Amino acid sequence: MTDLDEFIAGLPKVELHVHHVGSALPRIVAELAARHAGSTPVPTDVDALAEYFTFRDFAHFIEVYLSVVDLIRDEEDVRILTYEVARELARQNVRYAELTVTPYSHVKRGIPAPAFCEAIEDARARAADELGIELRWCFDIPGEAGVPAAEETLRIALDERPEGLVSFGLAGPEIGVPRPPFKPYFDKARAAGLHSVPHAGETTGPQTIWDAIRELHAERIGHGISCVRDPQLVAYLAERRIPLEISPTSNVRTRAVASLAEHPLPALVEAGVLVTINSDDPPMFGTTLNQEYAIAARLLGLDRAGVADLARAGVDASFLPAPEKARLRAEIDAYLAAS
Repeated sequence: MTDLDEFIAGLPKVELHVHHVGSALPRIVAELAARHAGSTPVPTDVDALAEYFTFRDFAHFIEVYLSVVDLIRDEEDVRILTYEVARELARQNVRYAELTVTPYSHVKRGIPAPAFCEAIEDARARAADELGIELRWCFDIPGEAGVPAAEETLRIALDERPEGLVSFGLAGPEIGVPRPPFKPYFDKARAAGLHSVPHAGETTGPQTIWDAIRELHAERIGHGISCVRDPQLVAYLAERRIPLEISPTSNVRTRAVASLAEHPLPALVEAGVLVTINSDDPPMFGTTLNQEYAIAARLLGLDRAGVADLARAGVDASFLPAPEKARLRAEIDAYLAAS
């Protein structure tokens, strides 16, 4: 481990783009697969999961992802998964995380919405007490399930309104899933006080990002890397300070970009776009948030101060209240000064 790796490991951080089920550690996935052996294609062997999580393309990633979702079959599974995700994030000195949760996928598999929300809230409270990490929720629509999923996700968000819920999102495949049909649901979510954080421009072009901004009033963009193809869009993002949630390894593993060497992160930073560094679905992509920071540091040629700036950008782009942002920024400043 290099000195910079050690610095990153101890750096107080936030995580703004990480998926609930996609963060299940191989140990947890294998245990759940063993519980449901005979009714799932997911391997029960931890070593075999590495091969299972080798994705041909984004469509294959979604297929594999949904097979793991199918392992979460009752509220105790939800509770365990959520707490273990928090434990892994806390181990990396993540102080605050906005976890992308897809209640529709679990409710349609038979977990009642109230029980699902109670389970994630139980885990959130326990994580705060025992691990010192604060979790918040982004309830996202699985785009492949269309408008019915949007209706149900909004209903759950507004009817259950768990205490940790802060935002409303849209994920899943982008190809064949245009953003505009989801506008009414984002309008209602925003009217209820939720922030808009759709995915856009990972596997599709700049128009998807424009649609996310103009139709869904996105306050942050999940991925957004294809904006580099449209200089006007890059300038708009930079001027309006609309953050992009960047996950370099994810973009390579889903074949959204060919290699890390070709990742547009340096071009985005050079253009003045506000970027945050995140891990997306870390065990599935064989990474961690700390590794993503190390990759970003390498791509951008950063020293410790530059890495600390990335951490501050994450804090600034979060939906934390201003006093909490100030407290976290002060913690980052103190850590840098002491290093």
